[in-house]
This record gives sequence, C-alpha cells and structure tokens, in this order.
Amino acid sequence: MTERQGACACGQLTVTCAGEPVRVSVCHCLECQRRSGAPFAQQARWPAEAVTVHGNATTFQRVGDSGGAIAFRFCPVCGTTVCFEVDRMPGFVAVPVGVFADPAFPSPTYSIYEARKHRWVTVAGDVDHHD
Repeated sequence: MTERQGACACGQLTVTCAGEPVRVSVCHCLECQRRSGAPFAQQARWPAEAVTVHGNATTFQRVGDSGGAIAFRFCPVCGTTVCFEVDRMPGFVAVPVGVFADPAFPSPTYSIYEARKHRWVTVAGDVDHHD
C-alpha cells in the first residue's frame, strides 16, 4: 500500500496518508487563495481513518463559500496548514498537496470555483471543471 509523508515547513507537524487519495482537486475560491498565498489551492482527500497527524497543531475554523464549516489544522510555529476537514464531507480529511513536496504527486481531477480563477490559470488534463 502506498504511504505518503508530509510535513509543515519547520517539520514539527507531520501527516501520514495511507493508500491513494480519493480525489485530488484545485480550488480557486478567494479564501483558498488567501490561505495558500497562491492563485489557487491544491488538495487531496483521504478517508479520515487513512490519515494520521503527529505534532502540535492549532485549529482555525471558517465558513466556506458553500456555507459549510471548514476546520484547518496548522503548525503554530511556522504556520503551514497540514490538513483540513469540511463538515459537508464527513469522514474525509483534505491535505494540501504542497506538504508532500512531491513533484510526481497525481494531477488534479476536479477544479472548483473557476469563476474566481485568475485569467492566466489553465487546469489541463482530464479534469471536471465547475464554476
């Protein structure tokens, strides 16, 4: 079984994900742009039982564009978000793809809030596109 290891920038907070993600997506909503500091955020989702987090985390909760609550766990030392849970997707944990530092990570298959994406961004490949 595949096992992926991810970490925050300082290494204090780590995440281990067993198996393949059930979905890899990009989100162009304005809040994901703010959280990631990038024009979009890319994340992968696993069943909650396949994700283990080690280290000290701080949680920040906000309401998403869809109206559901999202709880982000991030490192209190360096500020890196290592995972989050969306109450409208119970039983799953999302992990920002960047924490794996793996250029060979699977490509996204889902792109959401494209009405807010930067004009120069193109999400290519076999991807479901949603405004």
